[in-house]
Amino acid sequence: MGKVLITGATGLCGRHCCHKFLDDGLEVFAVVKDSSSTLPKGVEPLVLDLSEDWQDSLLPDDLDQIVHLAQSPYFREFPQNAVDLFMVNIESTARLLDYGMRVGIERFVYTSSGGIYGNGTQAFKENAPVVPSGRLGHYLGSKACSEIMIHNYASFFKVIILRPFFIYGPGQNKTMLLPRLFDHVAASKPVQLEGSHGIRINPLHVEDASEAILRSTHLDESAIINLAGPEVLSIREICEIFGTFLGKPPVYKAIEESTSDLIGDTSLMKTLLHEPGVCLGDALINLGW
Repeated sequence: MGKVLITGATGLCGRHCCHKFLDDGLEVFAVVKDSSSTLPKGVEPLVLDLSEDWQDSLLPDDLDQIVHLAQSPYFREFPQNAVDLFMVNIESTARLLDYGMRVGIERFVYTSSGGIYGNGTQAFKENAPVVPSGRLGHYLGSKACSEIMIHNYASFFKVIILRPFFIYGPGQNKTMLLPRLFDHVAASKPVQLEGSHGIRINPLHVEDASEAILRSTHLDESAIINLAGPEVLSIREICEIFGTFLGKPPVYKAIEESTSDLIGDTSLMKTLLHEPGVCLGDALINLGW
């Protein structure tokens, strides 16, 4: 039975991953911000705040892999909370990499973001260029920075960089894109659309995301892999699905901007990890939004 350390264990993906890791026979250590955090039975909590100075003496001295899912909740609050984002998104990555090398881990899994590709008219493959650093913004810049650091450790252990696209699921923060659109439709608030349909995306249900993360802990090679859902939908199509479910016609407000999509190519995900199968319309009844 292998040992895995997971950060972001109480987040949307982290909660699902903890269950999957346990079912996979792993011994799970979860980094949590405070002792009141709720975790599945069998997960050992490790209380430390990644946004502050922390000691890796609190972490296991015998470990097989690290799954680094944590990110600062203040990703939209720049420059007010820039230091918090730096500590959680960049410094903690550097320190976990160093710690992992010292204890002899076999694998480091990191969740970056599909947003680092920017927008385009075609689905992005993993070898597509990322947005130049000056145009990434603070949050996506922190993801790109961590990716650069992680690559330097590929000679010490396997490094798996996952780039998710619009993960959604039950209990998700209401400020995220899909629950925010759902609430707009529910309240008959206008949804802004670029052009007539808005951008196209391929959102990923947390069940598919967490299954892909689990399978990444079995990879025998370093890799960069997009994580995205099985269907490509425009913002209008998403809102129509929500409207049908709610019995309310969506209200739209068109804005005169060119449409530019953010779609992840999932060929590598299907080959190496998991073929996503959860469609948005089928998932709604269990989302609880």
